[in-house]
Amino acid sequence: MSKIEDIVDNLEQKISKVLKRQQVLKAENAKLKEALQQSQSVLKAKDLELDNWQEKYNTLKMANTILGSDNDKRETKLKINALIREIDHCISQLSS
Repeated sequence: MSKIEDIVDNLEQKISKVLKRQQVLKAENAKLKEALQQSQSVLKAKDLELDNWQEKYNTLKMANTILGSDNDKRETKLKINALIREIDHCISQLSS
C-alpha cells in the first residue's frame, strides 16, 4: 500500500509542477502578446511617419522643379497634366 501512496504523491507533485509551469507559460504568453501589440502600434506609427515624410519629399521635389531646377522637370509636368485632367474631369461631372 505504501508504494501506491508514493506513486500517488509523486503523481500529485508532477501534476502540481505541470500546473505551475502552465501558469508561468500563460503569463509569459500574455506578456509576449502585449509586447507584440505595442511593437505593431509603433510600426504603424512609423509607417505613417514615413508616408508623411515621403509626401513632404515629393512636394519639395515638385516645388524645386517649379522653381527652375532641371531635375525631375518631366515628372513634375506629368503630375501637373494629371492634376489638370483630374480637375477637368471633376468640372465635367459637375456640369452634367
